[in-house]
Amino acid sequence: MDRGEFAIKVLSPAAFVVAMFVAWELVCVAFSVPLTILPAPSDVFAALWQYRDPIASNSVVTLWTTLLGFLIATVFGLLLGIGVGWHRAIYAGIYPILVGFNSVPKVAVVPVLILWFGIGEVPAVLTAFLISFFPIVVNVATGLATTEPELEDVLRALGASKLDIMRKVGIPRSLPYFFGSLKVAITLAFVGAVVSETVGSNRGIGKLMLDAQAAFQVPIVFAGLLVLAVLGIVLYAITALVERRFTRWAFRGQNAH
Repeated sequence: MDRGEFAIKVLSPAAFVVAMFVAWELVCVAFSVPLTILPAPSDVFAALWQYRDPIASNSVVTLWTTLLGFLIATVFGLLLGIGVGWHRAIYAGIYPILVGFNSVPKVAVVPVLILWFGIGEVPAVLTAFLISFFPIVVNVATGLATTEPELEDVLRALGASKLDIMRKVGIPRSLPYFFGSLKVAITLAFVGAVVSETVGSNRGIGKLMLDAQAAFQVPIVFAGLLVLAVLGIVLYAITALVERRFTRWAFRGQNAH
């Protein structure tokens, strides 16, 4: 990474974040914003340090449930996406069902999961899975279903079977779609886990924020939001690095500039 690329990818985001926090602090001080409405960043960081132990322990729970739900969604979404994208008739038949399922608000499903599995980590894992598997299925299926018919005809003329076409052309071609969906799914998994924790759980960042809100400890609520943002950025960055590693050929045009 040269200096220009380092400045664009590292220094520019860092400078923007610092400027955002400074502007936030100045607004809160200049307009004397009440602590219960919008705490200043200094108050948020103070709460983050003061309650670091409960925040850290609850963050581990949320991270664990999010990653487990995301892992299940990745495996299930990849397999289902391959099945849906295997043939255009299957794609046309199942895709509307998937859209209908994804249209159901997952908040409405959480009470049912709690009724089935009780209060705890299982509903959070399942909610993270339910909210994050759809983009994986859709992107993998789209990548497979949009393989050019002319290319398939040429490969069949050369003696390739449907499995050969999928294994040698379809699946490699859909990898950018797959990894692109993972970057979306990992953030959605966090949303699902935290939503479930706020509805019915005894641990996790969502539960901590809910308790802090009930006690009007708004700085702790914002500290929890800050932790979730940092965790989401870190996992997104890791997913992007893995994407670059396995689909480097898809970024050749970008790397040339």
